[in-house]
Amino acid sequence: MFVLPPLVQRPPELMDDPSLDAGQHEEAIRALARIHVVSRTASQIASHLVSLSQKFSPSAAGPLRIIDIACGGGELTSAVAQRVARTVPHRVEFIGLDISERVIGWATQKHTLANEHLDVSFQTCDVLNGALPSCTLAFHSLFLHHLDDGQAVAQLQAMAAASQIGFVFSDLLRTRVGLFLAQLGTRVLSRSSVARIDGPLSVKAARTIKEYQQLFEEAGLLEPVLQRTWPERVCVTWNHQ
Repeated sequence: MFVLPPLVQRPPELMDDPSLDAGQHEEAIRALARIHVVSRTASQIASHLVSLSQKFSPSAAGPLRIIDIACGGGELTSAVAQRVARTVPHRVEFIGLDISERVIGWATQKHTLANEHLDVSFQTCDVLNGALPSCTLAFHSLFLHHLDDGQAVAQLQAMAAASQIGFVFSDLLRTRVGLFLAQLGTRVLSRSSVARIDGPLSVKAARTIKEYQQLFEEAGLLEPVLQRTWPERVCVTWNHQ
């Protein structure tokens, strides 16, 4: 594996800029949704959530509640929710969280769903500075690489504290192959200039499997399961022992 050198400081990505033009922002969100489809992110995360949900007690009060942290435009939240709901025998509630009121508005308009077996909703939440909602399970995708080590450790601890059973996340690996795939994928799958800039930056800001493992050690969370997945990603599960 050809690993890129670690960044001394993670540069801010364009999508993190609240002053980003709304049209450019939405185009980048659509690009990210297409990348998730090609990466099979929803299927990977859903399968792990379903496995962890086997520890859920049907006698517990309320539905099986799952939160998606930094949900963006909600496409992944909805895709994961529908896959999980097709498999688990319980009523499921999904809540997408994001600091951006703009993307929460888009997600609410496009992906809110309510029926007898599945509810999907969205709300603004500063997940770095506020408490996460209590939940059965939590997940996120392509979020941890935005955070420095201290923030990442705090986020893992917050997810562990908020979840009854555990959590799942998918993120990038910092490799030369990953950088090549990010450069290629953002050009093939989108015309978004924001995605084409942010994609390679994300890979350079990501971590190796050993570095993800070290975050869990610093957080005091034992025995995470880290699996290398397509395309140059890691899918991580952790549960309360």
